[in-house]
Amino acid sequence: MPNPIVNSATAKWQGDLPTGTGSVNLDTSGAGSFEASWKARSEESGGTTTPEELIAAAHATCFSMQFSHFLAENGTTATQLDTNAKVTFVAGEGITRIDLTVTGQVPGISAEAFNELAEKAKDNCPVSLALAAVKEITLEAKLA
Repeated sequence: MPNPIVNSATAKWQGDLPTGTGSVNLDTSGAGSFEASWKARSEESGGTTTPEELIAAAHATCFSMQFSHFLAENGTTATQLDTNAKVTFVAGEGITRIDLTVTGQVPGISAEAFNELAEKAKDNCPVSLALAAVKEITLEAKLA
């Protein structure tokens, strides 16, 4: 039985929601610390990170890993998968949709099988399962 792996991040926030500032530190990997603000989250992205950007990073990575596993099980190992996740946040509503786009270089696979396995990965990657409350998660998959 596999050992459970626990990852950690720490967030700090100072002030109220509209004018406060914060940061998030990726504790487990030590990969960095990133500034965060409500303005970036609700009015204009860029300059500082948001929870949704971090979710997008997690979803794109998890989906790519799951998809590569299903492709390998199919006997068609990917040379490369390029995945983008767009997470839409609406103040007062929350995360309303996630759009995944993947382009893959996979020798010996048909477009139909590629799309079927991409859908299976979207439905089964652990981050997709954790985000099951999101009203709409779309996928566009294409071979390069």
